[in-house]
Amino acid sequence: MQKVAIRQYAYCLNHVPELSYYYGNTPFWERNNKGESEYLSSLSKFMRTYDDAIRYAPNQAFIGGISLKDLEAHETPWYEKPLKEASRFGRFGEIMPEDEFLGLMDICDVFDIIWLESSFSGRAREKLQAHPLMNQNILQRLEKGHTADEIEQEIKDGSALPIYFDGRIIGCCRKAHEFDECLSSYVLLENIACKAGGVLALLHLLNNAKMKPEEVDFIIECSEEAAGDMNQRGGGNFAKSIGEIVGCVNASGCDVRGFCAGPVYALINAAAQVASGIRKNVVVLAGGAVPKLYMNSRDHVKKGMPALEDTLGNFAILLAPEDGVSPVMRLDAIGKHSVGAGASPQAITEALVYEPLKRVGLNFLDIDKYAAELQNPEITLPAGAGNVPEANFKMIAALAVMKKELDKTGMNDFIRQRGMPGFAPTQGHIPSGVPFIGHACEDIKEGKMKRAMIIGKGSLFLARLTNLSDGASFIIEFPSSVAQKEEGLISKDEIRDTILEVLADLADTLKGAGAK
Repeated sequence: MQKVAIRQYAYCLNHVPELSYYYGNTPFWERNNKGESEYLSSLSKFMRTYDDAIRYAPNQAFIGGISLKDLEAHETPWYEKPLKEASRFGRFGEIMPEDEFLGLMDICDVFDIIWLESSFSGRAREKLQAHPLMNQNILQRLEKGHTADEIEQEIKDGSALPIYFDGRIIGCCRKAHEFDECLSSYVLLENIACKAGGVLALLHLLNNAKMKPEEVDFIIECSEEAAGDMNQRGGGNFAKSIGEIVGCVNASGCDVRGFCAGPVYALINAAAQVASGIRKNVVVLAGGAVPKLYMNSRDHVKKGMPALEDTLGNFAILLAPEDGVSPVMRLDAIGKHSVGAGASPQAITEALVYEPLKRVGLNFLDIDKYAAELQNPEITLPAGAGNVPEANFKMIAALAVMKKELDKTGMNDFIRQRGMPGFAPTQGHIPSGVPFIGHACEDIKEGKMKRAMIIGKGSLFLARLTNLSDGASFIIEFPSSVAQKEEGLISKDEIRDTILEVLADLADTLKGAGAK
């Protein structure tokens, strides 16, 4: 079966503490229902600065600023032990500050939804002009801005949400319909932020791949947001809207959803398009989720720690035909959680890990690293949700013992060697295995590992349609040329050349016989 190359990848964070404070779901509904409560008053004292965000070790791991080995070795708690040296840019992407991100949101608005105050818009323009990836076609979309009085009037009319920076109102997000809740100012703020994050990730992906926007054939967006109106709430299309801003004029696109499993589903769909020859360069991407900002901040504040959920996560991954150099997705070892598979942790792990391995003659120890639900434990532990990545690795190790592929005494070593620390923001679809793809591909190219398994899981009960669990998985490994050299296998090209040589010899023999 054909394999598909993972040609390039990009990961970005948008540090947005004031969007978090005002429009993360937990503080937003607290403010709506209880006014300026004690929790909200306390929360304002635990907000992080941009410098805090870029020196936070998990954030640097996300953008490729440090390796996961370095993250694991870094002293904890990470939020009390900032990195001594850290940069805005990592090898995968960047951590963008809030003022620039608000400017990018305005750039991504094509229906005059986002209004920025003139002086703020001017400052944002100056900063974005200095950004290495912002070209003139993108920058010209940034509006000149509105007066403070115009913005205040929009907010007073009750139709617009104020947008804050540095403690003051610098703009607003307007609604797009008189009574359609799907086009309310909050939903549009959420969707435009998601779109802007996808745009930033795609810009970094194209830069990393040294590729022109016109070379992209198809885009699949896989966040957890829904774009539409009251007659079709999830109609879409984030993918094409992102491609429009970046200049992918030859690309089409669609949105794929699956809660936290969405990115893995999207990558499998993209790989199928490439492998079948339908399309050559397919990008899978997603922006972040505004509602999940400060989701667990109530528990963080209670424990006197910083509110860590102040970043939107974004990623973009480029799939292309196998090139003999880039790590590949195996399409014969796709894991799926079927309707009848069961919802217990063991049943889910068996479906997503054991069954695809067994299908291709591999065992648990043939995978160097497993990546599933990579939420940063410093966020989830104070909220009582435990260390989610560690729980997954324990379940995989336990199943390996049950299948007699691992001795029980080796479980701790298995977890330590084949697991990893969680480092992704709690943005639902963002942590679900995909943040490791960049690190995995780099390690594979450098000969530090042979195979990794990416596992996505989804909580379908949240939509109140079913109690079924969900998930999908795939394996990344050496490209065929490397794998064949390692394993002593013969490639298709070598087989073809051998056949041609035999046929040529046979033809010469027949000619000689005819001459006699």
